[in-house]
Order: sequence, then structure tokens, then C-alpha cells
Amino acid sequence: MRTLTRIRTRRFTPFIPFALITSATLLLTACGSGPTGTGTAEAAATSDAIPTTDVVSSVKKDDAAAELLPSGVTGLTVGLSVGGTPPGTGYLADGKTLAGQDVDFTHAVAHVLGIEVTTEQASFEAILPALDSGKYDFGVSNFGVTTERLKTIDFVTYINDGQGFATREDSKLSKITDLRQLCGLNVATGAGTTFEATLEENKHVCADAGETAYKVQTYSEQGAIWSSLQQGRSDIVMSTINGLRYAVAHQEGVKFLNEYHRLDVGFAFKKGTELAPAFQAAVNSLIADGTYARILKKWGTTGSAITKSEISPPER
Repeated sequence: MRTLTRIRTRRFTPFIPFALITSATLLLTACGSGPTGTGTAEAAATSDAIPTTDVVSSVKKDDAAAELLPSGVTGLTVGLSVGGTPPGTGYLADGKTLAGQDVDFTHAVAHVLGIEVTTEQASFEAILPALDSGKYDFGVSNFGVTTERLKTIDFVTYINDGQGFATREDSKLSKITDLRQLCGLNVATGAGTTFEATLEENKHVCADAGETAYKVQTYSEQGAIWSSLQQGRSDIVMSTINGLRYAVAHQEGVKFLNEYHRLDVGFAFKKGTELAPAFQAAVNSLIADGTYARILKKWGTTGSAITKSEISPPER
């Protein structure tokens, strides 16, 4: 935990023009439990431009929430992965300004708590391990709340999303309700994600059924996932519901299949953090004053809304 006097953004990755990242998936995570509404990426899918509506700067400090911060905390460092399409985090045209749903939530919470935030970019899979070392005070990259992660990480929930599937438009695949439907196929997904964990943990279903196991193809670069699908090296993609819906709306020849499993999504902290009560109060303050709804409307994710924030709820 750090005491800071200014906001700074450290860029570890080169600027990627939006025209290139529109073929990539959203942040490679697994998200939210709760309602299974269909209003997930519709609004964001109406334009190829990253939304720039300011829904955060007017947020006022909530003294009651701020009082829950540990004594002396005036600023925090957040680990954030970059390189997704809306609502994931990317750069605006200036190549410097970060924009995305997680960015808005981070800054909105900072306003509520009256603190400043230093953003440091890292690969998705590197953020959670770095919390234990104290490199980051918290992480925000659409992290799904899972039983395994709860062993070492505390979460403060702010949205729900989930695991879903997409494939080529000419594929005969339909709704995936059982992973046995993937037997014998090549499944593309993100490295270090809950999708990879789900697929690896359940490979046995094919052998149990006397069928050929599916092959899990993991990629760190999000654009590589869609290239693999489009070029026929992969048969199907498993990723976030919101990200998949946006991606297929902006690519020819691919289709969204279905939602598979929902998980809570939250700000991630080192186990035992003293920051969780303040962040929970901040999220609930944003829900109460309408800022929360405005953020979700901006990014087209109203179907992923929650009604209240929780601290480290069990996987559902």
C-alpha cells in the first residue's frame, strides 16, 4: 500500500491501434454470477469507436466510505491488463489515454474514497500473483471469483459476467451445455484464465465417455485467439460473455453460441486486506447514486449489473 500525491500511468506495452484490437476478445477472464440478461454488449457494439462519455469526473467523495480506509491511505497502485475491445481496456486515439469499463470503475471508486490511483500495466496472468508481493495494492481486469482464487485472494464484487462460447458462422456447433460436446475439437482461450482452468479440469469427461479429448489452445495475445478460429486452427473460442458478444458483432463469419457459466467479478486484493470494506462501500455508493448504471450503460453491459457489492462471496 502506498501513499501517493499524483496520478501516473506506467505503460509496459506498446500502443495498439483500435483498428487492430477490434478483432480481439475482451479481457481474458471469467466473470459474474447473477442475472442472465441479454443486454451485455449491445450498446458498445453499435460503434467501432471506444466510448468516451465522461461518467466519472462528477462523482463526489463519500465520507462514510472513505472513513473505512486504513489510516493514512491517500493513494493506491492498481495492476491492470490492457489490450481488449470495449468493454475491455484499450487506448484512445492519442495512444496514451486508457479507456474501458474497468478503468471507469477504478476511477469512480477512487473519487468516492478521495484517493489517487497509479495504474501499472501487466499481463493478465501476472497480476494476481503480484498482489501477494505488494507490487500492486489491488488488481482490476475482470477477475472472476472462483473457489481456487479465494484461497489466496480477497475480492470486492462490482459486476457479473461469465464464460461463453463463439465459433465460425459456418460451424455446425450449437449451444454448448456440456463440455463433452467439445470432445475431439480444438478450443482456443486465454492463458491463465478461468476458461483455461475450467477446460483443463474437465478434460476427463471425454475419456469417461470413451471419446477423444478436446485440445486446449491457450494464447496470451487476444488477437491470436480470433486468428486461430478464423484460420481454422481452432474450432471454438471460450471467453467472456460480454467480450464475445462484442467481438462477433464486429467480425464477419463468426457467431456467439451461448452463455455457459456465470461468476461474480471483483476488484482483487491480497488475502486479508484491510481495503475491502472501503471498496465495498464505494461500489454500493456508486450503485445508490446512479453512477453504476451510467457506467454499465456506457459500455453496453447492463445485463451484467449487480444490486449490491460483496466481499469474497463463494463461487456460484
